[in-house]
Amino acid sequence: MAEFGGSWVFIISFIFFLIVWILANIYWLNNKGFDPYPFILLNLILSCVAALQAPVIMMSQNRQEDKDRERARNDYMVNLKAELEIRELHEKIDHLIIRKEQELAEVQRDQVEKLGFLLKKMEKIEEAFKEK
Repeated sequence: MAEFGGSWVFIISFIFFLIVWILANIYWLNNKGFDPYPFILLNLILSCVAALQAPVIMMSQNRQEDKDRERARNDYMVNLKAELEIRELHEKIDHLIIRKEQELAEVQRDQVEKLGFLLKKMEKIEEAFKEK
């Protein structure tokens, strides 16, 4: 109802109704019809429409506000869930990085040991050449 009451269709049809009402009472009924010139009945109808239309529009706005509030709450919940999932992913990535760093440290230790072993072997070979 509020959607129709605030639309161009309503405005144009109501203007058309007013023009027909005025023309019917002034020209066709020679201003002696059921609602002569000051159009008291028309004013009463307009007042009634305004009196009914305003609360309907306000109720519609309240309903829309409730929908907007619910949508905002749902958006907040979705954002909160996404934030928690992102935190969890960060923790997993941090765990993977720490594990990879440990593996790299172990590989580096092995390589240092092997290089130390090779250096000792080369020193022995150099000593053997010097002795000859």
